Amino acid sequence: MDSYAVIGNPVAHSKSPQIHAAFAAQTGQQMTYTAVLAPRDGFALAVAEFRDAGGCGLNVTVPFKQEASSVANLLSDRASAAGAVNTLSFQGGKILGDTTDGIGLVRDLSVNLGVNLQGLRILLIGSGGAARGVIAPVLAEKPARLAIVNRTAAKAKELASSFARLGPIEVTSFAELHDARFDILINATSVGLSGDALTLPDTLFTEGALAYDMMYWTGPTPFLRQAEAAGGRIADGLGMLVEQAAESFFIWRGVRPDTRQVLSSLRAHLQVTRT
Repeated sequence: MDSYAVIGNPVAHSKSPQIHAAFAAQTGQQMTYTAVLAPRDGFALAVAEFRDAGGCGLNVTVPFKQEASSVANLLSDRASAAGAVNTLSFQGGKILGDTTDGIGLVRDLSVNLGVNLQGLRILLIGSGGAARGVIAPVLAEKPARLAIVNRTAAKAKELASSFARLGPIEVTSFAELHDARFDILINATSVGLSGDALTLPDTLFTEGALAYDMMYWTGPTPFLRQAEAAGGRIADGLGMLVEQAAESFFIWRGVRPDTRQVLSSLRAHLQVTRT
């Protein structure tokens, strides 16, 4: 039976085995999907061991997405642009690297949340790997404006220059946000995991604006609570997780699963867990 896994450190919390098991059952695919805990200084060796044991592919999670780019022999265009890989496929003597995070975000916004990004004003908060992985797919939807804000301005400027050829992208500061208006605000930082709040003015969350946090497993983050209190719409990243998994599944198996039932089941499970 073909075997796949998610590899990371930590990895025990991952919902990927549950998601891919549901996809396999839904589509009649004969496969297994497990979790692999790799030492922080032993990622390449762990990948090689999984491959040598007959593994067919790996999803890569923190902190190895950038290192996975070096492990791959061949990168997709979107992985090259992102400088990160979250999907490895073992084909013959080759290791193919791809990233599905960006398309996962876009599909969650467009399909699950009914948001057409074309012509919208979008603020991306953060300039790390999570932000880098979604910029190209977001720009491909032709927003009117994509702005990046980050505590370290130099990193935001470097990120913006890397993608400037793909569409309108700019860097703003937290101070300038007091007079700014956006249709979608995307938090690509992990600040919410520690319970800390971002330094954002309430005026950002105008009526009809959507606040989207890529985090999902801790309940509403301070970012989402601030947006909700200010009258904005909110969404977490659970849909992005399911949609990026579906894209990885398609890359491996050539079959695109229906994500709606899987997302609904995961959402219900998380709600029960939190209560």
